[in-house]
Amino acid sequence: MAVTALAALHRKLFDETDGSKFARLKERLLKKHAADDRLAVLDILTAYARDGQLLHWRTFLMTDIVHLVEGSQHAAFFAWALEQPALAYWGVDGLLKSIGVDAYAPLVALAASGATRLEVRAKAIKSLAVFSRQPFDQDLPSDPGHWKAEQLRLSAVLDWQADGYPDGAGYKAPAKHETLAKPRSRLQVAAAFLERKLALRRQREQDLAQPSNWLTMASAKDMAEIDAQWVLPEIYRHFLQFYSPLRVHVDGKRFPQGLHLYGAAELVKAQHGYAVHAVHHHNIASWQSKLVVIADAGGDPYCVHLEERSIDGDLPVYRARHGAGEWRFELHMDDFIDFLHEIAWAA
Repeated sequence: MAVTALAALHRKLFDETDGSKFARLKERLLKKHAADDRLAVLDILTAYARDGQLLHWRTFLMTDIVHLVEGSQHAAFFAWALEQPALAYWGVDGLLKSIGVDAYAPLVALAASGATRLEVRAKAIKSLAVFSRQPFDQDLPSDPGHWKAEQLRLSAVLDWQADGYPDGAGYKAPAKHETLAKPRSRLQVAAAFLERKLALRRQREQDLAQPSNWLTMASAKDMAEIDAQWVLPEIYRHFLQFYSPLRVHVDGKRFPQGLHLYGAAELVKAQHGYAVHAVHHHNIASWQSKLVVIADAGGDPYCVHLEERSIDGDLPVYRARHGAGEWRFELHMDDFIDFLHEIAWAA
């Protein structure tokens, strides 16, 4: 009965001309048959990727095919896919998953080919970096589709090939301060709570070539640059030094446009467009000089005041809406630690 149902779905997929109906048929195929008839389902999907009549779905199916493949049975399909402009991007991962290190040579050739689209060349280098644990992707966007031509580290890839494709050391997780594990003070407790919530986000998605959503220790260079710019309130400076946000971005009901919490490495440059002219880099006269932008949500700045303190030594956080013609700051939180809790609950 299962074979008959699978054959019927096969026919319906190839006959369907409506994209929405095709999507539902494809999901039914995966849900009902992928677990028990994986190879048969793969045969159907790869056949459609080769010859199906809905051209955009031939491309979309590649992620499902890569997910289902195990072993080298479909290596020839992925080798063929690398030669198809619409399929090559995901064909990279499929070939690596199918034949592992034997995919290195054809993927290096793909990355070196000037006739290949930039995003496919970048994908080849990114996937080779991940698989081999080599740093070809260090500090580059996690999505290779955003890489620029000058960011392709082709010479390093070719040197790696000449050395016989050695495995690399991979990336270490950013260093965290010990008090995140055993917090005592009110600030430490807030930072530890935020770190736990960020860790859940990292479990869902993390690329250590460009790590995001971490609280890590700031470098002495970054802190020196900050100290040369301002005399920060002690509690905020302490936060930056020991729990500096590293590409921390949260969203949800509290921050529907997403909130970016600045770290020590970006705090000075983050003032551009607010206190400092983004192009000419001069101070903007209309900006209150004692306000330091510590975060933004969709362009709305969140600031601390250099000369304000609450009774317990904390400091209030102010917010203004952009696009209003002038900055009108309102009190957002009575203290910075409460602001950290708000961000944690949104994470």
